[in-house]
Amino acid sequence: MRALWLFIPAVLTLAACSSLKQALSNKECRLQPERPYDVVTIDPDHHAIELVWKDENGEPLQTLINALSMLQARGDSVVALTNGGIYTRALVPLGLYVEDGKALVPVNHGDGYGNFYLKPNGILMISGNNVRILETSQFDDAIRTPEYALQSGPLLVHNGSVHPAFTPGSTNCRLRSGIGVDREGRVHLVVSNGAVNFHDFATLFKQNLGCDNALYLDGAISVLYAPVIGRHARSRTHFAAFLAVIAKARESVAPPGFEPGTSWSRARRSAN
Repeated sequence: MRALWLFIPAVLTLAACSSLKQALSNKECRLQPERPYDVVTIDPDHHAIELVWKDENGEPLQTLINALSMLQARGDSVVALTNGGIYTRALVPLGLYVEDGKALVPVNHGDGYGNFYLKPNGILMISGNNVRILETSQFDDAIRTPEYALQSGPLLVHNGSVHPAFTPGSTNCRLRSGIGVDREGRVHLVVSNGAVNFHDFATLFKQNLGCDNALYLDGAISVLYAPVIGRHARSRTHFAAFLAVIAKARESVAPPGFEPGTSWSRARRSAN
């Protein structure tokens, strides 16, 4: 009994430490007033979405600079590049990771602490022009392995509903990145300019970008290279995989009549 009573306070202390760590890592809930979000809108007819983790020698790329250099060296017109989801300390994707039709990391159905495990989480699936976001339990690799797949969490929006764990007015605010698919099949890659809570970030995808399904990618360390909207980030932070948006027509990053990127202020006007 004495050992039990010693154990219970220890558990409570760990829980308190986790809550304290979370509170200390939060930022003031404030977005840039003129440009709260950067949005790269991708039309699958004109752009391909790829995932890259390692170079031609099988060595992890690790940094955005290395990933960008590899893509450009092979002749790709890179519209956007960002870190691709949550990963382990060993720089390995935490959940399912499929590249060029090969499953390099299996689906993670486990439970744990952190955003990835805030169920429901989900999987981004890419097969040619078809881009989908599924709840993890809906993915069946026995039916078909997509060209590319990335598991992350939590789902920001699932079948038109904001994640039930998100609270309006929450003070859990950080820089956040995510990806969603709208009803027209277009894909929206979003990074906040400042700190935002999950509920507001998810609402952006649902109400203003028309995404019935959207997936959280990562938090404060997220970076975005997207010269079409004036973002030239060349972070040396170490990541696992990267999500790349590639122009299918190499001679043109932006096909006539198509605007791949926009700041949120312009997206808001078009949504209204």
